[in-house]
Amino acid sequence: MSLQIIPAIDIIEGKCVRLTQGDYSQKKTYNENPLEVAKMFEDAGIKRLHLVDLDGAKQKKIVNAKVLETIASKTNLQIDFGGGVQSDTDIRLAFDCGARQVTGGSIAIKNPELFESWLKSYGSEAIILGADARQEKIAVSGWEEETSVWVYDFVGEWIQKGIKYTISTDVAKDGLLQGPSVDLYKKMQEQFPDLKVIASGGVSSMDDLEELAELNIFGVIVGKAIYENRISLKDIERRFI
Repeated sequence: MSLQIIPAIDIIEGKCVRLTQGDYSQKKTYNENPLEVAKMFEDAGIKRLHLVDLDGAKQKKIVNAKVLETIASKTNLQIDFGGGVQSDTDIRLAFDCGARQVTGGSIAIKNPELFESWLKSYGSEAIILGADARQEKIAVSGWEEETSVWVYDFVGEWIQKGIKYTISTDVAKDGLLQGPSVDLYKKMQEQFPDLKVIASGGVSSMDDLEELAELNIFGVIVGKAIYENRISLKDIERRFI
């Protein structure tokens, strides 16, 4: 199976933005209309979308449910949704609004019992483990807190509980367009060959995508590189779709 290219739409106040290294003060607005952006991706033959509610991540509850609902109802994109999903009410809301998958990162560290209950209730195809790391140690709460937990130990424990998908962002790379953490994903793929690893952060060129494709990982999230025209949707379409 070829590498799944998964564009990211990050939402603040209903608009499509990007942050650098998760820093809200380093925000750039790319489009006032996220649906327009989602349709552009769909028109290029892309099947999946990574949608992040950054307001929700800050407020620890879903804020931009309307954006999710609009994109889910007006496109056929398979949406994985994250940001602010901290309770049973939130996760129900996300799925009710049309998310196909929900990503939980901080919650898997801070409230593992709740996260595990979601895995049991919704199944391993619907729940993605967020395993964001800085120097291979798990980072949580919008990357403001670092832990002493090794990313591989963390992922390994959750695989035993049934996780099949993980999105792993190297925080040090995110939004900098300096290339992805190939070593991180290589190690993850070697240790957990059955895990569907989704790389995130740092992708800046088609060469980066080619390098990740060689690792045989499941997918890669691309954000800023598309918005800054470093990677064209035409090239993605030609090579990966």
